[in-house]
Order: sequence, then C-alpha cells, then structure tokens
Amino acid sequence: MGDITNYAIPFFLFTLFIEIAISIYGKKKYYKAKDAITSISMGLGSIASSLLTKGMKYGVFTFLYTFRIIEIPIVYWGIILLILADDFSYYWFHRFSHKVRYFWASHVIHHSSTHYNLSTALRQTWTGELSGSFLFYAWMPLVGFEPLWILTAQSISLIYQYWIHTEVIKVLPAPIEYIFNTPSHHRVHHGNDLKYLDMNYAGILIIWDRMFGTFIKETDTPTYGLVTNIKTYNLFRIALAEWGNVFRDVWKAPGLWNKIMYIWGPPGWSHDGSRLTTDQMRSELDK
Repeated sequence: MGDITNYAIPFFLFTLFIEIAISIYGKKKYYKAKDAITSISMGLGSIASSLLTKGMKYGVFTFLYTFRIIEIPIVYWGIILLILADDFSYYWFHRFSHKVRYFWASHVIHHSSTHYNLSTALRQTWTGELSGSFLFYAWMPLVGFEPLWILTAQSISLIYQYWIHTEVIKVLPAPIEYIFNTPSHHRVHHGNDLKYLDMNYAGILIIWDRMFGTFIKETDTPTYGLVTNIKTYNLFRIALAEWGNVFRDVWKAPGLWNKIMYIWGPPGWSHDGSRLTTDQMRSELDK
C-alpha cells in the first residue's frame, strides 16, 4: 500500500471546517486566522518536501530488507506486530526529538503554534526525514517487515494523530484514556508549562509513556507553544529558525565539546548557563 496520508486529506478538511464552525459559533474561540493559515501552509510544504525524501527512505528500507532475519507476513498477527513496532519506534523517535537538539530543530515546527486545534496537526516539519528521522524505524525491515508496509504503518500513525489535536473533545471513557493517546493526553504534550514539558510522547498507544515513565495526566489547561515562542507567521522562518540558531551557537561556541553539545545535547543546553534545559529548569524549581 505505502503512504496513504494523502487519501485522508478530504477527511482532514471536512473535520477542520466543522471545528472552525464550532469555534465561530461557540463560546470558545479555538482559531486565529493567521495561525491556522500558517499551520495549513506548513502542512502543504511538508507534503512537498516528503515527495523529495520518500524515495530515499524507501530505498534505505529496501536495502536493509535484503538483510532481514525473517519475513513477517501481512496476516492479522503480522499487522498487529507491524502497528506495535511502528508505534514503539515513533515513541522513541518522538522522545529523542525533544531530548536531542539536532532532531528538535525539525520537530520544533510542530510545537510553534500557541493555539491547539486540528490545523495545528498539519503544522509539520519540512526537514525531518531529510535529517534522518526515518532511521529510528530502520530496525523494522531488518527483522522482516516489508518496506511498503512500514510506510503504510507510518501514515496510519500520522492520520491517527490528526484527530487528537483538538480542545473540542475533553476526556474519553477511562479504558480508552488508559490505552490510547487521546486529545487530553496530547494537549499536555503541546503545553509549555514546566510540569508538562517533555511528557506524553505517544503516537497511537499511551502505554509506552506509562511503561517508560513519561506519562502525565492533564489537570490544568495547558499553555500552548514553546518556552520561547517564535512569534512569526513567516513560513521559512518557522521551518528553518532553529537550524539557524544551531549554526550560530556552534559557530560561536568555545571548544570542540561545546560545539558538539550544541548539536547533540538537549534543547536549551548552553555552555555558560545562559539558557536551561527542561531538566535544569525542574532542578532550579526544586531548589
């Protein structure tokens, strides 16, 4: 099958219009026109960039598949394993995207809106796969998942994650909230409140966060956006600003180790303490 994300575009647009109508005629305004247009435009740019990188990703997976240990058939149990393997890979890709600045430079785009609605789901990176994020899934063809089905599982995950970007849906029944990633869980992830930072990395299943100690329940309404917001609607600045910041920090940093840390260290790391990582901010709060 391969990437089926584009087939979901009519569904994206239909539900987007419904949520906009709720925002216009309801008590709470979920949308700001410029912000929504920017998010949708970033999504279109992401689709364009994926056309350039999809062949590269498929080629790498196909090459690795020639060294597969076994062949996993696409029967019911194989499909279950495929979704679980993809979701597990997504969790670690997502977690590293918040903990390693090199990957954060691409992922930060998705967190750059100060609003939380379905258009926010479309605010996607232009540089993610080009920078090698797909390598978090490279183990899957080696153990026997066909490359085309890996792409299918990735697009299913992306489609699933679209609907959880909303404030319209509050809290779902407890069994669903316990197993699956939901709007409530993902709102937390988009909050810039210190207690919410770097939590709830799940794609489809919230069980990974529960297993690996990164789950937090939504209690207070999150404040959306970055710790330091970009404050621009310029698409290219949103897409590339953090890459520019990385380059400047590396250029100015004294010593090789500091230069390496500005790339591979956590976001917010600084050699002189002028900025703080999430862990450092929490440590300061404890003090």
